[in-house]
Amino acid sequence: MERQHTQEQAGSRETARAALQIASSRNREEEKQIRAEWAALGVRVTAVDYGGDFVPSVMRIVERAVVAAKREGLIADSHGEEGAVAGAAHEAVAQISAKALGLNVGGKIGVARWDVHVVVVLFMGVGLVHLNEVCLGLGHRAI
Repeated sequence: MERQHTQEQAGSRETARAALQIASSRNREEEKQIRAEWAALGVRVTAVDYGGDFVPSVMRIVERAVVAAKREGLIADSHGEEGAVAGAAHEAVAQISAKALGLNVGGKIGVARWDVHVVVVLFMGVGLVHLNEVCLGLGHRAI
């Protein structure tokens, strides 16, 4: 996939695109490809799966976003950088909470970082059994 920007032109919108793309990836092989394409442009990305009842999942979603970002080197082991990812994850959760409250959720968390921009995207199915809605939540923070 061709990218039309240089490293100097990346910003919050391109970082959001990267997080959205990896969050909506179909499998680990596609994740690796996306990770490599964005890394060539200086944007670091990672993704992690999650699922369960929405209300108990909120804390796990935030935790998984922070742990994945630290594990993949998107953020340093510092209060400020962890807080930025946690805040962006919480914002993404808040955007989908009205649809998800009281239901099961399942999907993927995408995290992207370029320079000071950190974006967390939640791409999930919400519902019961096979009666699912698809939701997307996105949060951005600057470090």
